[in-house]
Amino acid sequence: MGIRKIKIFLASSKELNEERQQFEIDLYRKCKMWIDNEIFLHLDIWEDISAKMSLTRSQDEYNKYISSCDLFVLLAHTKVGIYSAEEFEEAFGKFKSTKKPFIFTYFKEPTASVEPSLNSFKAKLHSLEHFYSSFKGKDDLWNQFNKELDRLKANEFSNNDWRKEESKKGYTVKNKGATIKNQFVGGNFDKPTFN
Repeated sequence: MGIRKIKIFLASSKELNEERQQFEIDLYRKCKMWIDNEIFLHLDIWEDISAKMSLTRSQDEYNKYISSCDLFVLLAHTKVGIYSAEEFEEAFGKFKSTKKPFIFTYFKEPTASVEPSLNSFKAKLHSLEHFYSSFKGKDDLWNQFNKELDRLKANEFSNNDWRKEESKKGYTVKNKGATIKNQFVGGNFDKPTFN
C-alpha cells in the first residue's frame, strides 16, 4: 500500500514565529516515530511556499495547498490577519463540502492588548458553534495537537463518524490486505467471515 502522506497546513501571523518553528520541529519528531507505521506527516507553512509571481494572487497559491490538505491548523495570539482569515475560509469551505480538512484553531493566551480582528474571528467561531483551544506556550500547544494526532491516527484519519458505522458492522481488523470480521452474539462467535 505504501506510505500514507498526511498533509497539514499551518496558518498564523509572524507574531507566532517561535511557536511555528517549534511546531515544525515537534511534528517532524512525530513523523519519525510514525514512519514505521507508514504515515508521513507533511507540513506546509507559508515560509516554504514559493514566492514566485502568480497569474492571480500569491494568496491563491497558498489556498491551493489548503484545498488539498488533510489537516488545517490556525494559530493566533493578538490578531487574526486578513490572510489567516482567508485561509480559514478556504479550509472551512472545503470542510463543508467534503468533511476535510480537519480544522483546529488555537489561541495563545494574550500577554498584550488584542486587535479587533481577534475578537471578530472568535465571534465567527462562536457563531459556527466551534470550541477553539487556548494555549500558554509552545509546549502546551504541542501537547494539545499531539493528542489530536493520536486520535486521528486511531480513527485512520477518516471521517469523524467512523465509530458509529463500525459499531453497526461488527468489529473489523485489517491485516495487510486481509479483513477478518467477528460478530458476537450471546458471548459466542457467530458467523466469522474472511474477506
